[in-house]
Amino acid sequence: MVTIVGARPQIIKAAALSRVIKNSFSNQIEEVIVHTGQHYDENMSAVFFDELEIPKEKYNLGVGSQTHAQQTAMMITELEKVLLIEKPHAVVVYGDTNSTLAAALTASKMFIPVVHIEAGLRSFNKKMPEEINRICCDHVSTLLFVPTVTAVKNLTKENFAVNAKPPFTIDNPAVFHCGDVMFDNSIYFKEKAESQSTIIKQLGISKDNFVLVTIHRDSNTDNTVNLTNIFKSIVEIAEEREIDFVIPLHPRTRKMMESLFSKSFFNKIKDNKRLKIILPIPFLDIIALEANCKLIITDSGGVQKESYFFKKPCIILRNETEWIELVKQGTAKICGANKTKIKNAFTFFNSKTDLQFPSIFGDGNAAEFICKQIVSNIVAPQIHNS
Repeated sequence: MVTIVGARPQIIKAAALSRVIKNSFSNQIEEVIVHTGQHYDENMSAVFFDELEIPKEKYNLGVGSQTHAQQTAMMITELEKVLLIEKPHAVVVYGDTNSTLAAALTASKMFIPVVHIEAGLRSFNKKMPEEINRICCDHVSTLLFVPTVTAVKNLTKENFAVNAKPPFTIDNPAVFHCGDVMFDNSIYFKEKAESQSTIIKQLGISKDNFVLVTIHRDSNTDNTVNLTNIFKSIVEIAEEREIDFVIPLHPRTRKMMESLFSKSFFNKIKDNKRLKIILPIPFLDIIALEANCKLIITDSGGVQKESYFFKKPCIILRNETEWIELVKQGTAKICGANKTKIKNAFTFFNSKTDLQFPSIFGDGNAAEFICKQIVSNIVAPQIHNS
């Protein structure tokens, strides 16, 4: 089995599967990890392999930063070479990045079953590259592992037979509602983060008295108005509420701030004592910040979920979300880059003490379920037929 990763969220998700394979399926599944190199910053990628106990990748394609077309094309070219060498029973992909799309297209055209973990998500905004990636990947997959009931409904509307019977193929795919592997990880790594992470002490912040912010989507980072409005909101809330903001800054976001903001506004942000702008940090530190913050502001799909795992309200810096369950439950608000909405959402959540976080992401055993299905529906039949 070949696992494809390329971006930080995929590396984290892959940790859940790798851990279960090592502990319970090592005699049935041999995992070969391929890193496309989509994220090439050391802090955004390599350190996570060590920290999350993931086996070192056998191949690193080193594609780096390119346009969407160039990046995807380079991945397809190199992945084909790898798959011809490895001849895997299946290719496992995660989420919705260019790495996911490239691997799904390459494997499916080589008649290798695609296993899509975190299938069925939809934002219903095809201007998002991720939406195109996830739709295309779902429709060439053989096994689709779905984290939520809403995601199952999305696939049903696209004419997937959610009660299909084996044998499963690209023309007769299986849809499994399994829960979320990131919930598996959050349970597993929270205790480790509590004992090993020192980020709270390093930053001089206190529990439940800071806001965690992550910004990386190009709809925000490449838009002067959006990025300005977001940071104006942050500055005003920090000053009016006298609360700290911790902002692990994606390299792309930092670069765009320097080029899009006026010098005076950029200096105002940089010199504000309430804004703790730091470099990208290891996963355990992110877990520690999520578990101890008062509130999360993000445009990341993964961080939205993690806010729910750790029972924190979330302000979403997008105009839609694939995790609509959070909004329906009342623990998250969609604000886009609207300064008024962001500030009003903060005021609402700052005084809200009765938020409810019922279980909607499974029981923490999604990865074990996924491995069992891979063995019984792909590995075992292929070995038998060979």
